[in-house]
Amino acid sequence: MAESKQKKIERAAKIVAALKKEYPNAKCSLDFKTPHQLLVATILSAQCTDERVNIVTKDLFKKYKGPKDYAEVSGEELEEDIRSTGFFRNKAKSLKNSAKEIVEKHGGTMPDTMEELVKLPGVGRKTASVILGTAFGKAEGVVVDTHVTRLSNRLGLTKEKNPEKIERDLMDILDKKDWIVFSHLIIDHGRAVCNARKPDCANCVIAEFCPSAGKF
Repeated sequence: MAESKQKKIERAAKIVAALKKEYPNAKCSLDFKTPHQLLVATILSAQCTDERVNIVTKDLFKKYKGPKDYAEVSGEELEEDIRSTGFFRNKAKSLKNSAKEIVEKHGGTMPDTMEELVKLPGVGRKTASVILGTAFGKAEGVVVDTHVTRLSNRLGLTKEKNPEKIERDLMDILDKKDWIVFSHLIIDHGRAVCNARKPDCANCVIAEFCPSAGKF
């Protein structure tokens, strides 16, 4: 029998509560001090591990103090500085063009609304949600990455594969106060227990709320 929306809301709340207990320090694993640094790190994290991004940004953030520096540096120099994160040409273009727009249209200050952020070159809804939630504490969406896609489907919280449709389903059943922390909790759990190939259902704190538990 199909699960009612109310039952799904209640189950989602239990999942979040159990994960909060298990991962009390769940947070964004990218290092940053300013909203713009988080934008840079998030752009670099596409198809790259957060660990590698943090290694690269350690020097990058010393060299480039803010949007103006990224806007003015040559594309070639910036490409070299971020080469090891992969797809460095596209990423350098996004970093430069978004920085130019922040300087020219926002006076060098990071915008803090979904509407303005998604207009920046190289910034989609997912990146905007990361910045709004993690840098500004604003819950305007749920960040959907590969871990969130995989676990939300396994947990039966959505049947969708498209990130925007998954996000809509999650926003519909999660308490808004949990929108920001949800992805951090799921990412931690996806790395520690519910990995892609062989999830450790026997040691999973949310197995009792998961329709996929023990089926791997």
